[in-house]
Amino acid sequence: MNKRLKRSLIITIMCWLMFGVSFTLLPPASSAGEAGVNPVKNNGVKWRVALYQGGDYSDYSKILLATVKGLMAQGWIEAGGVPEPHTESTKRIWSWLCNDINSEYIDFLSDGFYSADWDDALRKNLKNQLLSRVENKKDIDLILAVGTWAAQDVSKAGIKVPGIGISISDPIASGIIKSVEDSGNDYFTARVDPTRDEQQIRIFHDIVGFKRLGIPYENSVEGRSYAAISVIERLAKELNFEIVSAFTQETNVSSEAIAVESVKTALKKLIKTSDAIYIPVAPNGISSQSIADLVEITNQGRIPTFSQSGSDEVKQGFFMSISQSEFRYVGEFNANSIARIFNGAKPGELNQLFEAPPKIAINLKTAEIIGFDLPVDVLVAADEIYQEIEKPSK
Repeated sequence: MNKRLKRSLIITIMCWLMFGVSFTLLPPASSAGEAGVNPVKNNGVKWRVALYQGGDYSDYSKILLATVKGLMAQGWIEAGGVPEPHTESTKRIWSWLCNDINSEYIDFLSDGFYSADWDDALRKNLKNQLLSRVENKKDIDLILAVGTWAAQDVSKAGIKVPGIGISISDPIASGIIKSVEDSGNDYFTARVDPTRDEQQIRIFHDIVGFKRLGIPYENSVEGRSYAAISVIERLAKELNFEIVSAFTQETNVSSEAIAVESVKTALKKLIKTSDAIYIPVAPNGISSQSIADLVEITNQGRIPTFSQSGSDEVKQGFFMSISQSEFRYVGEFNANSIARIFNGAKPGELNQLFEAPPKIAINLKTAEIIGFDLPVDVLVAADEIYQEIEKPSK
């Protein structure tokens, strides 16, 4: 990396950090009378909350817990006792919310957890079950739609109960909301960070200077959305690099083992045809239990990698990503949106724009293995630095 590029990199990163701080100081506002966030009951009773997800994925449990911490900070839930998301199981987190937390205001329904387990047929069945329950039993006051699948269903199924989309890569590209300014649905809202993926690619390109960027992803509307392909295609023209695609197995594959093998096959292809690899969030094939094998492939190929998901995957051996502190900001934003809904705001009128400050995470052991010499400027700008590759917990 030449001196001019190093100066450009550090200036770019520091500008993003400065602007990022300003975003975190601004809570999400509602145009509907600026509804507050103070804890209130639903006409004297608790608010009843259900959760629907397409299936387990590590980010889902992390962001759900970050959202719970945000609600704790506001007084909706008694603070303390938050478990660590050691596995991808959102159901375990939900069981804890139903049985172990104390709240005068929120009831997390024990029979309100729905997961399609990445199965298309089950997904259709659960969507109909949820719609029927809302229309007939009328015992749900808010639906947490976790991930792209769930948010697509809740936002488009005609469900007349407030819903909030959580952990969605690109809610606009995946057809969940109409735009940053307008969700297109009075009953639904989703956080939008239109610059997140762009910032990631720019930072990765500034540091690595790749000419051929490999991306393993599912060749579908959802897969392209998860991988931010439209954003990367635009940046490829601007920054003069080539996209090398390697398609993975569809999300609704019956076996996780098959999904993992499809990602391995894609990476084995990409280490021969790319000079850097962007690892997108993916519901199937990339998990805490498979990352060690995936890292071994990319590190043996001496290829720098960037995890779209975050620093947990850097801790386990991918080269770099955005720091885990981002989840805290996302959780605070989600908690504010939920609080405003409970205080009378319509989901469709809530502010959806929130850009978390980008903080860099780097794995020095991986840098050593792949032979990448990190400039001091980059190390200074890094928020999280890992000295070793951590083995995943069982």
